[in-house]
Amino acid sequence: MSQLLSKSKYLNGLQCPKYLWIQINEPERIPEPDTATQYIFDQGHLVGELAKKLFPSGINIPTDDFMDNVRQTKQLLQQRTPLFEAGICAEGLYSRVDILNPVSDHDWDIIEVKSTTDVKDVHLEDVSFQKYCCEKVGVKIRKCFLMHINNQYTKNGELDPQQYFTLQDITSNVEESGKGIEDRIDALLEVISARECPNVTIGRHCSNPYDCPLAECWEFLPEGNVFNLYRGGSKSFELFNSGILTIRDIPDEYKLTGAQQIQKTCETTGQAYIDKARISGFLSTLQSPHYFLDFETISPVIPMFEGTRPYQTIPFQFSLHIIKEDGVKPEHFSFLAGGVDDPRPAFLAELKKVLGNTGSIVVYNQGFEEGILKELALAFPEYDNWVKQVRDRLVDLLVPFRKFHYYHPLQKGSASLKSVLPALTGKDYAGMDIADGQSASIAFQTVTYGEVSEEERNKVIADLEKYCALDTEAMLWIVDRLKQFVKE
Repeated sequence: MSQLLSKSKYLNGLQCPKYLWIQINEPERIPEPDTATQYIFDQGHLVGELAKKLFPSGINIPTDDFMDNVRQTKQLLQQRTPLFEAGICAEGLYSRVDILNPVSDHDWDIIEVKSTTDVKDVHLEDVSFQKYCCEKVGVKIRKCFLMHINNQYTKNGELDPQQYFTLQDITSNVEESGKGIEDRIDALLEVISARECPNVTIGRHCSNPYDCPLAECWEFLPEGNVFNLYRGGSKSFELFNSGILTIRDIPDEYKLTGAQQIQKTCETTGQAYIDKARISGFLSTLQSPHYFLDFETISPVIPMFEGTRPYQTIPFQFSLHIIKEDGVKPEHFSFLAGGVDDPRPAFLAELKKVLGNTGSIVVYNQGFEEGILKELALAFPEYDNWVKQVRDRLVDLLVPFRKFHYYHPLQKGSASLKSVLPALTGKDYAGMDIADGQSASIAFQTVTYGEVSEEERNKVIADLEKYCALDTEAMLWIVDRLKQFVKE
């Protein structure tokens, strides 16, 4: 039974045979899913449960016991009714079908449910394996479908699964994808039965189609390696494959962008690059008073509020530091939604109270906050004129770092706030229980819509306030440091 090749292992093996071998033979080397990965799994489960509502006569087959799942599937196939999580085991292969739907006295359709908004190549490999397993045990497949999310669906009253999902016929694509599947299966069965782990080096497959959890494969790389090259992409792999591991060892004749050349120089000298003239030009665009603003958001796969779509970004928190003039202590205002209702009306009302009518609104990565403001204006047209005025005042603090007016080797090719702050000021987010936006989003949803103790809820609320406040205070510190550079 240890040599069983399941659908998930088949897909892992197609991505990387080394990962497949470790998964079968040394599973202790694979770390547990982190909070963000587990959240994605949980969202997918919610979508799968919603899809079942489209088949009210369907039978849910328990998956806790592998052998019982297979046994029950064999029995229920005789009833010619939709089956959820049907387990098919054939000749060392095992696959579960999200929805196996009878379409005649003899034929079945495979319906694979995904929480994506379109069809991806990996989905075709996924379904082709299911189809192969089904046909191995005599379950005749007529057609294959992918049921994915309709990202244009807007919640209006009770959620409508029929409108929420898009059912796409992928039969011909699966047929094409299935060519040569026996050879691929045979090759992967050889991999998992091999005594030694395959020697596979790092490559694009490490993140395609999914991010591999085996960080150990990258640990041999030195500091300042070519995968830290700013927007390196194919260049990073080209350099690595030619035997160049560090940025400072990139040959002078190798073509780099202006930003990449600055990065190489910094890696070589160990010193920061500072363009005082351009930094001064950026700072001159800031008009007093200065408002440092940051949003935190959720993007639920199943829309929770009226007028929202799947994965729509919903703001639930903001932090605002205000400096009315140089030398004056900053004021801090914040908002964090309470209760389970749509947070946007209260969010907007509170933001309007504290944002003032003049002065620059400094954000980090303007497209994010601006996009949220645009959607808020569409949802609440009474704020339309005010939102336009706010957007006109936005200044993106990312710009001087994205354009390499300042760069330090500690940034490792990143212009993100989390990378710039320690490089520029020596301060960071270390020791915080919530230290990034994704964690903030998951934590908020857990304590707001999940079942948790009052003690845990209060702790998370405090952590959220602390984290969001640091985001805006960090921007304040960065601007202060840039001003010092100009004066030095």
